[in-house]
Amino acid sequence: MKEKKPVVLFVCVHNAGRSQMAAGFMSFLSGGNVEVLSAGSAPKDSINPIVVAAMAEEGIDISENAPKVLTTQALQESDVVITMGCGDACPYFPGKLYLDWVLDDPAGQSIDKVRIIRDEIKKRVQLLLIDLLPSEDISVQ
Repeated sequence: MKEKKPVVLFVCVHNAGRSQMAAGFMSFLSGGNVEVLSAGSAPKDSINPIVVAAMAEEGIDISENAPKVLTTQALQESDVVITMGCGDACPYFPGKLYLDWVLDDPAGQSIDKVRIIRDEIKKRVQLLLIDLLPSEDISVQ
């Protein structure tokens, strides 16, 4: 019997940049072997268009995604919670792995700056996948 997929929740303040990029990479690189959630403590109305463009350069389309509000249910469902600049806004539930990724906010940044943030997020997602999945379930990109 196949084990339950790990559930990873990415949280940033607006759910319009960092957490959307991280969720996009996790979905793509895990090949569907990780359930991916993303949310914001104070979500915007839409995803940052420069973030969408930067992810498209990587072959990942997040243009149809929409920012979502952080809920207690999403936290409870998650095995791993990655915060990016909103750690204090997240309630703590025992038994979950919490990581805080300190990353610049792409809001108001140029595409060149957003690419740097994107590439750092990709590296961190790749490292997290090594801990979460057997190597045969990880897509090498």
